[in-house]
Amino acid sequence: MGSTEPFTQIPTVKMANRVHRITMFKLPSKDEQAKLLDQYHKLNASQQKDGKPYILSMVVGAADEDARSQGYTFVSKTEFASMEDMKYYDEGCQAHQALKDFVKGSLNPQGVMTVYFKPQAVGGADHSS
Repeated sequence: MGSTEPFTQIPTVKMANRVHRITMFKLPSKDEQAKLLDQYHKLNASQQKDGKPYILSMVVGAADEDARSQGYTFVSKTEFASMEDMKYYDEGCQAHQALKDFVKGSLNPQGVMTVYFKPQAVGGADHSS
């Protein structure tokens, strides 16, 4: 398996102003989940826009087993400073393209779903004054 070092966060944009993106994969094989996790470590190490890291936050891992997961077994949550940065992630980021190519060529996902949003409400203990 890949590195176990944590992803880091670049604290430049308040959470409510960020674009939050969630991608879920249906990968029943634990081996394929481990391979995908390794690819996300590679993505984190090499993602750049204009010569510097641009993904503000990335958390990735296997989903806990639960009937509500509807077969999705692996989740990636990324945060971007803008829709422009997320568009770059989809269309221009070589590191993300390498991950997508790996998934298409080396894994057998039974489904992939991506959603994204800008928060309209923020709460919880981390956000109290």
